Amino acid sequence: MKIEFPFLLVSYPDRTRESDCACAEQGVFFSTSDGFSESDCACAVGEGLDAPPPSAAGRWVLPPTLYRVPLPNGRQLVFNPVRSGAVAVLDKGASAHPRSFTYPYPSTGPLSRRLAALGILVPQEETRRTPFLPPPTLTAWLHLTTRCNLRCAYCYAPRGGIDMSPDVGRAAVDAAFRSALAHGFTVVKIKYAGGEPTLNFSTVQAVHTYAQQRAIRLGIGLDAVLLSNGVALTPSMLEWLQEEEVRLAISLDGMGPAHDRQRPRAEGKGSFEIVVATVDRARAVGLLPHLSVTVTRHNVDRLPEVIAFALDRGLTFNLNFVRPVPGTPDLMPSAKRLIAALRAVVKMMEQHPPHRRIIDGLLDRCDLTGPHRYPCGVGHSYLVVDPRGAVARCHMEMHTRVSTVWEEDPLEAVRATEVGVRNLPVEAKDGCRNCLWRYICAGSCPLLARRLVGREDVRSPYCEVYRTILPELVRAEGMRLL
Repeated sequence: MKIEFPFLLVSYPDRTRESDCACAEQGVFFSTSDGFSESDCACAVGEGLDAPPPSAAGRWVLPPTLYRVPLPNGRQLVFNPVRSGAVAVLDKGASAHPRSFTYPYPSTGPLSRRLAALGILVPQEETRRTPFLPPPTLTAWLHLTTRCNLRCAYCYAPRGGIDMSPDVGRAAVDAAFRSALAHGFTVVKIKYAGGEPTLNFSTVQAVHTYAQQRAIRLGIGLDAVLLSNGVALTPSMLEWLQEEEVRLAISLDGMGPAHDRQRPRAEGKGSFEIVVATVDRARAVGLLPHLSVTVTRHNVDRLPEVIAFALDRGLTFNLNFVRPVPGTPDLMPSAKRLIAALRAVVKMMEQHPPHRRIIDGLLDRCDLTGPHRYPCGVGHSYLVVDPRGAVARCHMEMHTRVSTVWEEDPLEAVRATEVGVRNLPVEAKDGCRNCLWRYICAGSCPLLARRLVGREDVRSPYCEVYRTILPELVRAEGMRLL
């Protein structure tokens, strides 16, 4: 049947990072999402926007930040990088409608309201500001052990034989909830990490049970994820994670040798076959692990293979561009090789369109799910706790202690200190202030910039990659919708 009225095709990121939604509205409206995504970095702050709901009141205009690309058959892709994170495709009729808003115009009718909700139309006064809200989630990284059964080429974590005790873990939970209450956070997210946290799994279980009890008593939401290399996860561990609704993120850096070269076991043998077997066991019990892929000069050319593996198994994933570790070999790929590899991924998307949106996890610290001023929560909404209860600002600077879990408000100490890496807003970074994509990458990892350039107030060393690939990813998502 021929559709005679304007319609939209819309791809939404999943803000819960856990569930998919499908919506139907004016004309034809599709919604997809990427599930949750996880990395071993601090999460992007995800501030959200303080904007009025769309209505007939006030005057509405096309935002100056609106990114528009023509698509086949008169359709048009639209994406506002300072709004919802939605990628929309408009047909000829819907494309003609926003053009009437070249000058301020009342937003009336269902199509106008939908375009306003997507950020394709914005209140006239909003063109002069980007109104952010504070993030709702405080994230606590618990470094449960310095032990590990792998010897990864790019590892930054302290090594040794120190385990976090259940008592210290419970104190860390209390500290996170105290800071959350003091600063108005409504959710506490706990990352059970290491080292390899499954080597201290009894503490994971004890701490998580305690965190559930505290969350209920205090009326604060609880989110939890286990970051594992996948080598020592037993069937009983997987069943417990599934039953307790603790999400699982597993590191997989490629297929076969591409993974084994970067993530060998302590005795020197590869870990790929074990990790894949763990992934399949997790899927068998209903636990869909998220795959975290660290991109280096050794595996960059093989990215399509691992992404195809994830898509074939219905798994979410993200690419983490390697950070240099002082005293270790330089593993950063050149911008040219990164761009070529990512274009190969885009080509794969065009030839075999995935059933869901995957663009949110393809560009390291670039977060297409919504605008943010900071690339991560370091110094703002993030606590890192070592096995003895010391608190640091960043898990890559765990040696720089700024507080302990026994202080009343560790987050206040994290925010007040001038020690360690500075996590500046993107507006304070040279080369970022006037970039269309500034609220997508937020200038990227400040620690990377400091280690390579000596300053945090500059654009990312990966900037060329971001600016080249972001437009191609957004267009690829529009073509996927079609």
